[in-house]
Amino acid sequence: MASPGRSVYFDEDLGKDDASADGSEQKPYKSLLFAHIQHPPAPTDGPQYLTRRKEAGADQGPGVSEVHQEWVPASKSALKKAGNMFDQHKRKQARGDELAIREKQEADKRQQALEEARKVKLSQDPKLPKAVKIRLNEKDPAVVKLRSGESKKDVDYSEGRGTRVRVTGRVHRFRTQKDVIFITLQDGYGFLQCVFTGNLTKIYDAMTMTLETSLEVYGEMWEVPPKQHAPDDRELHADFYTVIGKAAGDKEAITTRVSPDADPQTLYDNRHLVLRGQNSSSVMKVRAALLRAFRQTYEEITPSCLEVTPPCMVQTQVEGGATLFAFDYYGQKAYLTQSSQLYLETCIPSLGNVFCVAPSFRAEKAHTRRHLSEYTHIEAELDFISFDDLLAHLELVMCRVVELALSNPQTAQLVRDLNPSFQAPERPFKRMKYADAIEWLVEHDIKTGEGEPHKFGDDIAEAAERKMTDILNRPIFLTHFPTEIKAFYMKKDPHDPRVTESVDCLMPGVGEIVGGSMRMDDYDELMQAYKRVEIDPAPYYWYTDQRKYGTSPHGGYGLGLERFLAWMCGRFTVKECSLYPRFTDRCTP
Repeated sequence: MASPGRSVYFDEDLGKDDASADGSEQKPYKSLLFAHIQHPPAPTDGPQYLTRRKEAGADQGPGVSEVHQEWVPASKSALKKAGNMFDQHKRKQARGDELAIREKQEADKRQQALEEARKVKLSQDPKLPKAVKIRLNEKDPAVVKLRSGESKKDVDYSEGRGTRVRVTGRVHRFRTQKDVIFITLQDGYGFLQCVFTGNLTKIYDAMTMTLETSLEVYGEMWEVPPKQHAPDDRELHADFYTVIGKAAGDKEAITTRVSPDADPQTLYDNRHLVLRGQNSSSVMKVRAALLRAFRQTYEEITPSCLEVTPPCMVQTQVEGGATLFAFDYYGQKAYLTQSSQLYLETCIPSLGNVFCVAPSFRAEKAHTRRHLSEYTHIEAELDFISFDDLLAHLELVMCRVVELALSNPQTAQLVRDLNPSFQAPERPFKRMKYADAIEWLVEHDIKTGEGEPHKFGDDIAEAAERKMTDILNRPIFLTHFPTEIKAFYMKKDPHDPRVTESVDCLMPGVGEIVGGSMRMDDYDELMQAYKRVEIDPAPYYWYTDQRKYGTSPHGGYGLGLERFLAWMCGRFTVKECSLYPRFTDRCTP
């Protein structure tokens, strides 16, 4: 309100536009606008706005002399400018006040409606047909008959009716349209649109519906009307429902906790909620389909592979000591396994070709999109084979797994939804020796991480490897890596001892998804390999014994399931392909 005749002081250098100022000479405001807001002008007897005189060359610091701190009336131009800004402020405040009034009226109206809704009670009509309990993906016409056409009633069980069913699920999405609520339920098996009308839309639970609320719904199954859309082109016309578990709303709503633009670490913290999303759950379903396909493939190929279950707690290394997770095992040093390969090699003399699906652990502080500290490792060892046999086996297994997975219509649809451009690989894969890859990288001016041209002996970095794979745009068997950059147990090429009979399978968009090799089968050569990498052979006696008791030419490989899944589903990072990913600094939830 106006302060008739009062002097109001403001000082742009020393004043403050907050509650600590009162417009006095001792506590001036900082701006003329704030002075107007606190002490509005009036046509007559309004406040006089005074500011400090500023003289050219005068020191305006705290120690300024009294002669330079004389208070003078604000200039006409300053008053005019402040007056215009004050008018804008008043209009904005008026709009805010009007909005606040309108919001309060709407809140009061909603609160009144909610109070009325509490009085509405639902009850099942005992005359209705007995409901059949179904999962949301049930489509058997012998179980579920869909009603078609039109009816004047919201629910009509007259002759030729659709099946009355009882379903349970969580609210995946919902929308309100006039006096109708459309709710899409999900139960992990499928989706079903439910149509609520009449009193079903007027009860308190309907008016406070939230995503992820779990419901039990009764009603008649109908075909979706022409030109309308719903999952599987059908919908449930509800006649009764109950809330099983109300999901949090407002600030605690799931869309607030895991919004699409949330920080990645927030999404990892809330992975248990992210998994409820359609994309994440679809990836997990494709993952399960791939595991089934791998097991079926290993069983049906000739010769078949037998599944074994090697230990995860070990006292030996496979891929280098720097990446081992160590722990105390009853007073002895032990590690989480890097690979089950050594154990698989011990199985082949009596079990034939073998495979395992087991976790592997790597203590690499790698912050790339394709590294995990714990991942699912699909490994196999094959007896009495050549290097060419190993490559042919890998081609067969990977192509057959994809074929089996896509032969399931549900899995095929999930892959199409996640990665519309995915195409099953064709055999034969491109074969490229390491030395040729080095030349290719040099020719295409793809440098090392240090900006240098590649040379023989370099460990090709992930970025260069992926760029080459994406340019060639087809699966590649990159073979014959130098001995110095590969594991100690890999067999040397008899025609070029500088390199090993080794292979990495590279896929577009991901890079390496498989690493394999022929294994050293000569006792003396293996003992020299231990010495070369400074490994004490004593703890490996059980592995070395395979060369003492009927050795054989054999080889194998390890495939990262998460990388294979990222390739098929078009995921940017393998972290999206693990149920609860474990990587550098992340071991929760």
